[in-house]
Amino acid sequence: MNSSPQKFEDLSPTGNSGDGESLTVEQAIANLESADLGLRFYAAWWLGRFRICEAAAVTGLIKALEDEADRTPEGGYPLRRNAARALGKLGDRQAVSPLIACLDCSDFYVREAAAQSLEMLGDPVCIPALIELLKVGLQGGQLISQPDLSQPYEAILEALGALRATECVALVKPFLEHPIELVQYAAARAMYQLTQEPVYGERLVKALTGDKLQLRRAVLADLGAIGYLPAADAIAETLAENSLKLISLKGLLEHQVKHTATSTLSDGAIKVINLMDSLL
Repeated sequence: MNSSPQKFEDLSPTGNSGDGESLTVEQAIANLESADLGLRFYAAWWLGRFRICEAAAVTGLIKALEDEADRTPEGGYPLRRNAARALGKLGDRQAVSPLIACLDCSDFYVREAAAQSLEMLGDPVCIPALIELLKVGLQGGQLISQPDLSQPYEAILEALGALRATECVALVKPFLEHPIELVQYAAARAMYQLTQEPVYGERLVKALTGDKLQLRRAVLADLGAIGYLPAADAIAETLAENSLKLISLKGLLEHQVKHTATSTLSDGAIKVINLMDSLL
């Protein structure tokens, strides 16, 4: 699949964890205007990685969404991709409209990054634009006959689920049968968020027993994102890194705490805490 978002870690453009010691905030913001495209690319990543929420950083990253200089031979826009990813992490909603405009970009990965950041920003004004992208893969309310890989459906579905776009349930459901497993899981994740029906959570739990580690990792992230408590034991027993299982269980715990009316921990929260302790 074209889409491969890193759900659990934030790596530098070179694939290594960044420590940020070689750059200051002022340098990073200035580098967004550098003649050196490599410096601009790295600056956009750095500002997002370290959550630099200064107004000048947001303004510079929004401007970078329209960059024409940094192009790949295939026509991609690397700087735009990094800028779009960074803006979601900064949490400034003035980026919403520019990111919606990015959903029309010719670069698949810019559209993917924009959808992911719109999910993070949480403004429902983007829902109609996301729905229009989702419809590209449908004909007559069903998946088109040939597998469509033209849109970042995984990111679109996850965003619509997180935004609680209940009006698009009928459009999301067909993607449960998409030929790409990650898209199926994103659809199940969204359907659970939109309907709260356990059948979709259980579909993800079943996927934890799959053969491919990469897919099990993705499902761990999905279950943590929806806070599906019945998955707690299955998460702890999944054949995957304990660090990823702990992150997934942390999502369940946060969901339990958020939805408990009293200051006392629920039985579900206590169970999750005990499972997390067992993995340490």
